[in-house]
Amino acid sequence: MPQPRRAPPAARPAAEATATEGERVLKKYPNRRLYDTRTSSYITLVDVKKMVLEGQDFVVRDAKTGEDLTRSILLQIILEEESGGVPMFSSSMLAQVIRFYGHAMQGLMGSYLEKNIQTFTELQARLGDPAKGFSPELWAQFMNGQAPMVQGLMGNYLEQSKNLFVQMQEQMAEQAKALFPGFVPPKR
Repeated sequence: MPQPRRAPPAARPAAEATATEGERVLKKYPNRRLYDTRTSSYITLVDVKKMVLEGQDFVVRDAKTGEDLTRSILLQIILEEESGGVPMFSSSMLAQVIRFYGHAMQGLMGSYLEKNIQTFTELQARLGDPAKGFSPELWAQFMNGQAPMVQGLMGNYLEQSKNLFVQMQEQMAEQAKALFPGFVPPKR
């Protein structure tokens, strides 16, 4: 069955024209439904979660305005995951994250968390991703059985995390010096 032809870029709606090549465009309609322009069908958040897990690139656009809603949809998926099953974030951690909004360190904290997750993902890849299909309990048992290897990898991860934090502090000190020439940061 032949695929329908796409309109040339100039004739595409604004919501679709801003997507990069190979990036899937999902449109969100006022009735809260998501429409996948690649498959020409409506999809659910479960389908979007599968796309994330498969590493597919996509962008979610408001069907009327073309506004990028991708982050909003990803946050919805996180909320659903946190509400059911075993949550990843404690209430205390979420409260700490909220406290950084509007704070001078908000941008640095976002970058710090992103780099830490990237480092942790690389650590997981080095383990060969044995966690696929494991429940949290089975993963804990695996980790306990692999203690020496995991301790070494986690030690490296923690060292990288510490280094990122030190870099963040140094950047803040430099910014403070630039803003306040007489400022002398405290010694560590």
